[in-house]
Amino acid sequence: MTKLDILVLPVHPDDAELGCGGTILKHIALGKKVGIVDLTRGELGTRGSAEIRAQEAAAAAEILGLTLRDNLELPDGFFENTKEYQLKVIEVIRKYQPDIIITNAHYDRHPDHGRASDLVETSTFLSGLRKIETYFEGELQQAWRPHLLLHFIQDQYIQPNVVIDVTDYWDKKIDSVMAYGSQFYNPEWKGEPQTYISSPEFIKIIDGRGLEFGKSIQVKYAEGFTSKKIFGVDSLFDLR
Repeated sequence: MTKLDILVLPVHPDDAELGCGGTILKHIALGKKVGIVDLTRGELGTRGSAEIRAQEAAAAAEILGLTLRDNLELPDGFFENTKEYQLKVIEVIRKYQPDIIITNAHYDRHPDHGRASDLVETSTFLSGLRKIETYFEGELQQAWRPHLLLHFIQDQYIQPNVVIDVTDYWDKKIDSVMAYGSQFYNPEWKGEPQTYISSPEFIKIIDGRGLEFGKSIQVKYAEGFTSKKIFGVDSLFDLR
């Protein structure tokens, strides 16, 4: 078993890169172990295929420097927040015992994003209940609940209550996003319809969001998150 400091549980390959790629890069540079377990293969995406997305996800993982990347292979578009899928997520949480989990936005343009958020939030709590039994390689897993669950912000604007300076990592974040050549602006990708996210304007929107969040904390680029947890500090001077 590899214990992770941060486990990102996004619903589609490329969600993590878009929503928190800079934060991933920053914490890896700080010596933290970060892994991504995508919930689905993104097989319903208009462009490309599940097999192509898997290759792109592996390339993005190399750029990010992840400790690991895996996929739960839940049904894209059709998973629900049910016991069957909760247990699959619980097994992953207990396997890697992360201190922090990051997942999709509470609500968004894509309905899978909000459903994934609910599934991960429910599973994160249930993972801490010792009377729920799960097994890995035949061994009973220990109950585990991370101390923090964060939701990144996606297409729809949500006011963040946690903002991370990622200025030094922004260009590499964009490199990890563009590893998904089937999904984002790529003049060489032909024979399939253009989509909202494959337009050149979409990457400009991502850049603008980073600049907007950066402005809120007086840096160039930042990523925003939401949390239901109330944060405590030792001193008012820890706040800025």
